[in-house]
Amino acid sequence: MEERYARTAKLVGESGIEKLRSSTVMIMGVGGVGSYAAEAIARSGVGRIILMDGDEVVESNINRQLVALSSTVGRNKAEVMAERIKDINPDCNISVIPEFFCRNGENGNIFDLADFPEGSWIIDAIDDVDAKVELIKQAVNAGVNIVSAMGAAGKFETVFKSADLAKTSMCPLAKTMRKRLKAEGIEHLPVVYSEEKPVPRDGVLGTMSYVPGSAGLELAAHVIRSIVK
Repeated sequence: MEERYARTAKLVGESGIEKLRSSTVMIMGVGGVGSYAAEAIARSGVGRIILMDGDEVVESNINRQLVALSSTVGRNKAEVMAERIKDINPDCNISVIPEFFCRNGENGNIFDLADFPEGSWIIDAIDDVDAKVELIKQAVNAGVNIVSAMGAAGKFETVFKSADLAKTSMCPLAKTMRKRLKAEGIEHLPVVYSEEKPVPRDGVLGTMSYVPGSAGLELAAHVIRSIVK
């Protein structure tokens, strides 16, 4: 047993560590929510991680994203996160796709989910509704496990819950996703959401430093619990 996983093993045992080491997790969107999810997945010892994001770090990201530093402004978020994960776990098999998923209806089939090993997970931390719907459709059709982040902007509290999308309340994004996915024949989906009503200022939803991270950690927790159970 490697020392870096000793404390995790106290909870999940060596069998749990091996399950994590043999697992594949894809994080879609490596911003405020996704970067924290990716880091927690990496620190748990997941053996294969795929990162996808076409966005570059900008200065306004620094208040809430692990990938955002003065030294990383202008760099691709997925590539920055991959370097960070490699420093956390040099043995991790990391793949980077520095592109947007299904932006403007394009690139929807940039990877083949049918090739994902059984038991793989996707963490959906994408902001764009159309892209979220397309990703979820592809994952469901391919039989790949997926958990999706709902809204984290415009909030002050850190209480995020894992729940079935059909049982969510208060979250405007969850309401939109229920309607959109129902039209696609999908009524049940594990999601992470908050019941706090978002508060816009001057018509814009701001973001506190600690809130997206709370959502990202709950997404990672949902996946890790599912792998080691």
